[in-house]
Amino acid sequence: MPNSGLRSTMLFVAGLMGLFGVASAAAASHGADPRLLGGASAMCLAHAPALVALHVGWAHFRTAALAALLISAGTALFAADLTMRHFSGHGLFPMSAPLGGVTMMLGWLAVALGAFLAREPDERA
Repeated sequence: MPNSGLRSTMLFVAGLMGLFGVASAAAASHGADPRLLGGASAMCLAHAPALVALHVGWAHFRTAALAALLISAGTALFAADLTMRHFSGHGLFPMSAPLGGVTMMLGWLAVALGAFLAREPDERA
């Protein structure tokens, strides 16, 4: 299967994203202002299952790898910026959260385009 290393990496990232999502939700419940960590948690917990689904469907549409890369990078950037803002009072770099958000949206667009780029049965093996 093409990109099997990348495919496995995306499943690993999904697991870490789920872990961080739960941990940041717990941390948010103990702080004075849960908005930033709560937002980071929500993004991670929403996108980790999507990465698992992309892992499962990897062989069925051509855009799975691109979608997984964009969704994972965008989510990591967005969540890292919110987490940094929570703990340090400033983000990673200017416009990092919006850049992460746009990257996630491009990942979802890649998922949508995958509907029109299904692999032929002989390409899946």
